[in-house]
Amino acid sequence: MTRFIANARMYSVTPEVEEHWKALLGHVMASASVAFDYEPYPAPQPLEVLWERDDLGCVFMCGYPIAFQLSEVIPIAAPIPAAAWAGGKPLYRSDLIVKADSPFRRLEDTFGHRIGWTVEHSHSGFNALRHHLLPHRSPDRPALYREVVGNLVTARGILDKVLAGEIDVGPLDGYWHELIRAYRPDLTEGIRVIGSTGLAPIPSFVAAPGLPAETIVRLKAAFAAAHHQSWFPPLGQALRLTGFASVEEADFDRTLAWDREAREQGYATIA
Repeated sequence: MTRFIANARMYSVTPEVEEHWKALLGHVMASASVAFDYEPYPAPQPLEVLWERDDLGCVFMCGYPIAFQLSEVIPIAAPIPAAAWAGGKPLYRSDLIVKADSPFRRLEDTFGHRIGWTVEHSHSGFNALRHHLLPHRSPDRPALYREVVGNLVTARGILDKVLAGEIDVGPLDGYWHELIRAYRPDLTEGIRVIGSTGLAPIPSFVAAPGLPAETIVRLKAAFAAAHHQSWFPPLGQALRLTGFASVEEADFDRTLAWDREAREQGYATIA
């Protein structure tokens, strides 16, 4: 009998936060009458390798590779951040951060300097940023930055490079930012947000195609009802969530549209 795994690596910003995710997933699985093994998968192990596994039972995956079908998966549910900018929906944005003591006040002030991104299959760390930069380009200025530092892999990689002064600006997943600010204020007090990208569908929990269809149905129902359960309030507060929403692959069409628009304008990579 195939054993399936659960994992919340994308939003396990600290070991304490990962324990909260494990507890929440345990409750959801109990409600859905399923039992998955929680398998840690710490950075910098590549997420694309995790997403290719055929034993995914409930694992966070970015919407960009879901939309592009980087791996064959079935979306289950997406978190709803308890942030005013989310508007009570399963959405997120990328916060554009600079060092707190830098002279930059607007995104435009960073042009001609150094920018970083995470991985090309990331929405928050690449696609959203690229789309946000599109209106600032022109035939006379096709490249906005003097130096581009790519493949920083994670949001923490962006944060560390900004704090170290090795890049001047970079994108942070807005929900990840909410969590790291709550649990590691010693890190975020050294940065400042000078802008944010538009809202897009947030990463969701997904399963491999081998997970039985009836199990998918039960998981979707359990996630959707989670905010009504007595166990949810303390975990929702700890994880800065108001609940979850059921999702389908088509819900990530916006990420595809942003990618298409950038490529049509000759901006396949950030420059």
